[in-house]
Amino acid sequence: MADECIQIFQNANIEFKKLNFQKAEEHYNQFISSCSNCREGKTNHLATAYNNLGQIKYFRVDFDEAIKDYTSAIKIDEKFEIPFYNRGLIHYRLGFFEDAVKDFQQALKLNQAFEDAKIGLRQTLLDQQDKTNRTY
Repeated sequence: MADECIQIFQNANIEFKKLNFQKAEEHYNQFISSCSNCREGKTNHLATAYNNLGQIKYFRVDFDEAIKDYTSAIKIDEKFEIPFYNRGLIHYRLGFFEDAVKDFQQALKLNQAFEDAKIGLRQTLLDQQDKTNRTY
């Protein structure tokens, strides 16, 4: 069963890299549903599967569902900085600057060298200040 789970996960990653998001989504969902009960040693894979599902939904502009997947990835692995960053991007795009700041800061707390998170945080703080300064 464990080897089968790994194969499903690897197939999902292959499809994801080929930008075949429909197939990748099917495989990630299959991996999550069939392998969540054999979590031992699979925390990384499960968190990655949820993060990548979030990416697929982000590309579809299904932000609510993407946020749910990123949050699931974070619950599984609180030390995985990428879903914090990804969720922060959505919060930023939706104008939820405080939430975006928290997510970018957490990503940077986990990985100080995460350049995209630094850029995201900097831009969010600038736009948040700009919004505060506007008088209309």
